Amino acid sequence: MAGGGAAGRYSRQLFVLGGGARRLPGAAVLVSGLRGTGAQAATALVLAGTGRVVLHDRGAACTADLAQQFLLGESDVGQNRAEASRRVLAELNPCVAVGAHTGELSEAFLASFQVVLLTESPLEEQLRIGDFCHACGICFIVANTKGLAGQLFCDFGERFVVDDPAEGDPVCGAVQHISQGNPGVVTCMGAEGSRGHPFCDGDLVTFSGVEGMTELNGREPIPVRVLDAFRLEIGDTSSFSPYRSGGQISQVRLPQVHSYEPLRQALAEPKIWVASTKEVPRSRSLHAAFQALHAFHKEQGRLPRPRAPADTERVLELARSLGTQQGPLDEDIVRAFASVSAGDLCPMASIIGALAAQEVLKAITRKFVPLDQWLYLDALECLVLEGAARLTEEDCAPVRACAEPLVGAGGATVAHTHAAPPSWQRGSRYDGQIAVFGTAFQELLSRQKYLVVGAGAIGCELLKNFAMIGLAAGPDGDLTITDMDTIAPSNLPRQLLYRSADISKPKSVVAAAAVRRMNPDVRVTAHQNQVGPATEQLYGDDFFRHLDGVASALDTLEARSYLESRCLRCLTPLLDSGTEGPRGNVLAMVPTVTKPLEPAGDPADDTVPLCTLRFFPRTIQHTLQWARDEFEGLFQLPAEHVNRFMEDPAFSEQLPARNAVEVLERVRGSLQERPRDWQDCVCWAHRHWQSRYHNAIVQLLHTFPLEHESSPGVPFWAGDRSCPHPLTFNPDNDTHLDYILAAAHLFAQTHKVPPCSDRETALSILSSVVLPPFAPQDGLQIPLAEEQEEAQAPVDHRRLAELIQDLAQRRQELVGAEEVQVPLMEPIHFEKDNDIHMNFITAASNLRAENYSIPPADWLTSKRIAGRIVPAIITTTAAVAGLACLEVYKLVWGCRDPSCYRNSHLNLSDCRLFRVQPPLPHTYRPDPFSRPAVPQLWGWAARVWGASAGRYTLLPPWQYGGREWSCWDRLEMRAVGADGQEMMVQEVLDWLQKTHGWTVTMLLRGHTVLYDSEADEEEQARQRVQRISENLEDAGELRQRELQLFYVCEGEDAEAGDARPPLLCSLP
Repeated sequence: MAGGGAAGRYSRQLFVLGGGARRLPGAAVLVSGLRGTGAQAATALVLAGTGRVVLHDRGAACTADLAQQFLLGESDVGQNRAEASRRVLAELNPCVAVGAHTGELSEAFLASFQVVLLTESPLEEQLRIGDFCHACGICFIVANTKGLAGQLFCDFGERFVVDDPAEGDPVCGAVQHISQGNPGVVTCMGAEGSRGHPFCDGDLVTFSGVEGMTELNGREPIPVRVLDAFRLEIGDTSSFSPYRSGGQISQVRLPQVHSYEPLRQALAEPKIWVASTKEVPRSRSLHAAFQALHAFHKEQGRLPRPRAPADTERVLELARSLGTQQGPLDEDIVRAFASVSAGDLCPMASIIGALAAQEVLKAITRKFVPLDQWLYLDALECLVLEGAARLTEEDCAPVRACAEPLVGAGGATVAHTHAAPPSWQRGSRYDGQIAVFGTAFQELLSRQKYLVVGAGAIGCELLKNFAMIGLAAGPDGDLTITDMDTIAPSNLPRQLLYRSADISKPKSVVAAAAVRRMNPDVRVTAHQNQVGPATEQLYGDDFFRHLDGVASALDTLEARSYLESRCLRCLTPLLDSGTEGPRGNVLAMVPTVTKPLEPAGDPADDTVPLCTLRFFPRTIQHTLQWARDEFEGLFQLPAEHVNRFMEDPAFSEQLPARNAVEVLERVRGSLQERPRDWQDCVCWAHRHWQSRYHNAIVQLLHTFPLEHESSPGVPFWAGDRSCPHPLTFNPDNDTHLDYILAAAHLFAQTHKVPPCSDRETALSILSSVVLPPFAPQDGLQIPLAEEQEEAQAPVDHRRLAELIQDLAQRRQELVGAEEVQVPLMEPIHFEKDNDIHMNFITAASNLRAENYSIPPADWLTSKRIAGRIVPAIITTTAAVAGLACLEVYKLVWGCRDPSCYRNSHLNLSDCRLFRVQPPLPHTYRPDPFSRPAVPQLWGWAARVWGASAGRYTLLPPWQYGGREWSCWDRLEMRAVGADGQEMMVQEVLDWLQKTHGWTVTMLLRGHTVLYDSEADEEEQARQRVQRISENLEDAGELRQRELQLFYVCEGEDAEAGDARPPLLCSLP
């Protein structure tokens, strides 16, 4: 079996990179430049398991590096960056050889690498090394960040072969029918939930397991044309045999060949990826701006001073003189870029470094299409924020601490003291950030109060960024991390805050300690709680309203939806981040500025009818689910039932009558089959193999033979029913023996017998096993539909009484036996990261698939499907966290302009990044024939409407009670009655009538009805005098200082709830 070791450690990543990941251990990569961007790229490559990563940097670490280079600590200041970083990265993944080089990058040295990544490199060096790498077939990447902009360049040579250009596994579908014709038409079976086939026009496909039209099996790939959700056209099938049943259609991906220009030529004739044609002028202007910056540095020996007009204009002059600009130069973009190009921002380094690392992984694994050839990213919208736009050169100029006199109020010189300055003062680690946003902003950052929910992959990256930028690093700051999970081995390749020694420790506690090491000033607190209804006493309204923002790093839709609802209720900004494989997104929810996040839809119902799983599987997903059910039915439920039976003499009386006989039969079977040693376990596994993969199929074919007809002229084994065939046990077949070993091991474990993993021992035992012949039963009823499966047979009371009596006697015998351990058996719960569990699932599923001529799945694919694993990789999570932190900057400024915020969507498989303005909240409906009257509260909307008519979609208003309401509006009342106590329901009704003129017919607190005008008079009278928080505990709710009530008014549709602002009642 292909489990354990690297496959277990890197399983989530392998689901992203596929088979090409096998090349990673043999790869050698050079990362030159170990400031923020290089550190992020190198970290991702080490975590990913790249065989050899060599770090190159000739400079010494300085204090300003500590705000973006998270591998360095204060004790590393003055040491070589590459050497200091190497020590940390070597601990991060012991499987990777991490080296350091501090000399020249000679051609002889470069020749030993497959990929060379340059960061923080002068243009002359980029050109020299780029020419050499292109000539030698070495993949060459350049990544740079300057202030609020970044660039990425790839040259993978004149002929680079991409083995697998798309994400995920090739898709497949089950065949229902194939017509004879020209062209032939393939009808595919609908997946669960009636979703159609997954194919697209032009896909190449092959067929297997087709009965009747066997000419299709094993043919060369055939292109398809999509007719509709269930039908595809293929080539000429008119001369083929008639289709009878079965078959699978599978997508085939062919390699692609790509060609790249060297950097020298690509500078003059750039191919730049853009999200849309509107972005072309901006990206080309940034292309010129970066070249002009190189020229400025060569001319002046430094970068432009922050916010220095003369330096900014000089960069613009150089950009104009380059002569490489195709199309008009956007001078405002160049000025904005140049004005903060001396700045260093951890979020920008995280994004560009992660994107660069993903391109390195593409070069090694040949999975996904590389960038062709330039990408530019900027967040210059941050400079139009009200606070940032007024900054001056003096506000942003870095001044070395304790090297120059401080200037006090009125310009008086202040003598230095030995006391350290506050962490946000200039001359600190934050100088690179101050160069962009100024000193006052750094102080704002230090006072922030944030909640990070989830300390997994995204959470680790967010916390690393927060530590770097100094979030909550002041006396008034507070950063709370909460996560219920503990650290598992599979976390280590994606969650950079954890090490092998941390396995089984609480994630939040270890993450908080890591944050303190990165930045001792950050005020961080670790919790181990779920944020949900059960913890609302801890995370109540007061807690959320006290926060400046919430960062969501959750991995379930239910948890994310709950957090969104809490932030919506408490008017707390929320940044919601998520990833799946190479895809990721960041959504910003800013109270009164953006539209609230849409509630996550219910996941698609993939429930498979039980009769399909038991008798008529069509796909490997069906056989894997069947294997999961087998696991539970063999190694979990019987042990749980036996233990309960042994502990409680009244166990049988507590069972539901409809399945009491079945459960007690299993209990008796488990007691009868108790093994004495490993040999008994192997024999049991062989008997069970024979029962499942031979006898059960023989019985099914005896009941429904191949020639059986559902009705006259209609074959039973046709359409969505594939005729199975029984298997014959062969100990020389690896899958057969894998099943025996895994099943025997689990059976031994559940019965507390020492297992053995030696294959030769198992073979020796199997050679002496003789199984009795199997005779199928006549007249056995097999359900053909879900309704028949659910139909309940009458309870056999006589059989039930016999079982109870027999088991009572067995229990008495066992209780009196001295050697019996309590509990008698060990229930085993399926764990996807347990190799023995997955060995059983994979073998059981593939044997079942062989019964039904379904193509098998390998160990990793089986693990992904059976374990319901979401593919994940460090590069995506790092990029997403960086994008989220760019939005944090805007929240810290208190930005109220929606045009400054961005929702981000990225796909690293083809290096695509889209950043768009979040939808506006429901506010008003503009009259198409006149300029709309804008309420005072929404003055910014008038500016947006006037300046950018048609750019933003203004959503319709909530019309309620004759007024227009924003989706952020709510009614608020102090729910104190005339007696000084909490209001009664009648007082709330009176308040709504008096204040708004609304006659309420129904009042609700969650699902609890507080008042209903249609109730009888006695019930109404009782409802009117009850306090509004009465019976909270009985309704499963926690008492809070504030209640949210909903209501229905006279003459109103009760279903129109979204149009009503909620009523928030503050309790005394």
